[in-house]
Amino acid sequence: MLSLREVHAYYGHIHALMGIDLDVKDKEIVCLLGANGAGKSTTLKSVMGLVDRLRGEILVRGRSVVGWPSPKVVALGIAMVPEGRRIFPDLTVAENLMMGAYAQKDRKFQNDDKEYVFSTFPTLRERLRQLGGTLSGGEQQMLAIGRALMSHARLLMMDEPSMGLAPIMREEIFQTITTINQRGTSILLVEQNAVLALSVAQRGYVMETGRIVMSGLTGELMANDEISKAYLGKG
Repeated sequence: MLSLREVHAYYGHIHALMGIDLDVKDKEIVCLLGANGAGKSTTLKSVMGLVDRLRGEILVRGRSVVGWPSPKVVALGIAMVPEGRRIFPDLTVAENLMMGAYAQKDRKFQNDDKEYVFSTFPTLRERLRQLGGTLSGGEQQMLAIGRALMSHARLLMMDEPSMGLAPIMREEIFQTITTINQRGTSILLVEQNAVLALSVAQRGYVMETGRIVMSGLTGELMANDEISKAYLGKG
């Protein structure tokens, strides 16, 4: 589904990614762990064409997307749920959802995707005329995920979906992530809560200062002493 090979990313003179190799297979959840500033968000933005300079190879379903504008990447089946949700607060829930469908011209797909979103988040159907900015934090996260799903995504990249949410809502969002994956969508998950991330993912990568320093099956990562001490609060 997604392959990064020797990816280097730059913001001006800042060398943010230093030779990243990463894969997400079809219908797989992969988590990306690391401290703030490690390069996790930059990795997602690199796939979406949102960094200043890039070198290396990024393949989506076998096609190179290096140099592509974001709308073209979205049309290929990639969607991103950004850190901090970034919904449009002055637009209604319905309008926010339609913003996610801008690259999808087929009305049947739009209607099907909307019903898929409502089946995933019934609350959003009840809030259609409500302004996005008046929703609770958890509802805004639902809306951000729903907006991404409206693009008919086959790969969903999620940046810190649990940020700022109450524990009960965090559990609900992660259960939803599992459900979305079980319905056939691949997921690349950036998440500070390593326990939650490793509990839903099949594989994971650990980043430090722009580099991948460890990778493996989630069971292997959870059993690793360094990961346990650094991210799981053990030892």
